[in-house]
Amino acid sequence: MRVDGLWRYPVKSLGGEPLTTATLTEDGVAGDRLVHVQGDRGPLTGRTRHGLLTIPASTGPDGTPLVAGRRWDSAEAGALVARHGGRLVAHSGPARFDVLNLLVATDGAVAHWGADLRRLRPNILIGGVGPREERDWPGHALVIGEAVVGVHSVRGRCVVTSIDPDTGAQDLDVFRRIRTEFGNELCLNCWVITPGEIRPGDGVELVPTDEVPERVGGWIVGAPYLPAIQP
Repeated sequence: MRVDGLWRYPVKSLGGEPLTTATLTEDGVAGDRLVHVQGDRGPLTGRTRHGLLTIPASTGPDGTPLVAGRRWDSAEAGALVARHGGRLVAHSGPARFDVLNLLVATDGAVAHWGADLRRLRPNILIGGVGPREERDWPGHALVIGEAVVGVHSVRGRCVVTSIDPDTGAQDLDVFRRIRTEFGNELCLNCWVITPGEIRPGDGVELVPTDEVPERVGGWIVGAPYLPAIQP
């Protein structure tokens, strides 16, 4: 097996950026989801604000998250998000991740699903895997060079997968296919056991592990919304 792709999402629920190198830290991919969209009652995501998913986000040379090429804390970036009823807030706590701090996809499952990989919003794509193999991976770890990634569980999917990341248009048949073909579970909830740098083309070895994550679950699955606001 091998690493076939890497992505980071500097702003939660906005577009992702492909990477040629990912630095895996104890907090997931360095620079991942450092900013989110805050509404009157908590975080706003693509689940209810589909248009957020079409806004591009990237990382500047100094590590600052950018929204459509502008600093996340600029008036221009704020205006783009305000159209969807929210404002941009920085927060680096673990609750910003929906379940765990890495999401891993496998090429065989994605090919069997047959839709745009970006709808799944993975951090890592593993190649050389059969359509159903990932379902047997929880309780194992992925060794990628010096980095070790623990596999906790198969990810239950939501309506975000039905949203076209370019247009914001919804196609519920895409979501229904995950329900019918995969029992509504696709991709893997993972976390970093041992930090390290990884790149596309790196070999991947699946090994058993007794490691377990320190915490599971974020705002989306019930963690209290207590953001550390950094204007």
